[in-house]
Amino acid sequence: MSGYENKYEPLYDYLLKESRADFVLTFEEIEEILGFDLPRSAHRAEWWDEDKPEHPRDQAQAIRQAGYDSRRAPEGGKVRFRKLSTIPRR
Repeated sequence: MSGYENKYEPLYDYLLKESRADFVLTFEEIEEILGFDLPRSAHRAEWWDEDKPEHPRDQAQAIRQAGYDSRRAPEGGKVRFRKLSTIPRR
């Protein structure tokens, strides 16, 4: 059992074991990892990449704590994950 607990823990665990620094998963692949369907709101880009203290998002926190950043792909139905250490600083 990891030290991280929320319903997105299976995705957190998956990302911890991932060796790729930059990759894409389809919504179907993510749902298979999680064991449940993503909410309809997952089709909005901000669902993946917005996590503010006043509106914490369990999925964003799980992804970030596993060392990744996530963005919904422009074509939809897919999410790009990148290791935080590989994202260029602005």
